[in-house]
Amino acid sequence: MTEKYGAKAIKKAKLELWDNPSTDRDYVIDITFPEFTCLCPRSGYPDFATIRVTYVPDRKVVELKALKLWLNSFRDQSISHEAVTNLIFDTLKKDLKPRKLDVVGDFNARGNVKTVIRVSL
Repeated sequence: MTEKYGAKAIKKAKLELWDNPSTDRDYVIDITFPEFTCLCPRSGYPDFATIRVTYVPDRKVVELKALKLWLNSFRDQSISHEAVTNLIFDTLKKDLKPRKLDVVGDFNARGNVKTVIRVSL
């Protein structure tokens, strides 16, 4: 069976950064990714979440399609809610070096428990 183009793109996914066109002012970029999935490291069941990234850029901004593909790369990874939200935050903080950064993992309820993880700079 031939690998589909989307799976190939996700496999090669890397964050791509662009120059900030307005470094002279603070402005907020708010990104919502409502179809995030990863796997529960204990059960292997899928976890579904909305990932929200809000940041004030400094010299760089993240390219949206690259961010989407990179976030999709977690779909087959066994990783906890806390670990994946912190990993997304740490990666964006290291690569973007933003003036402010907030990452929220708003996970769907499972087993009657809802989890929201917030990491802020």
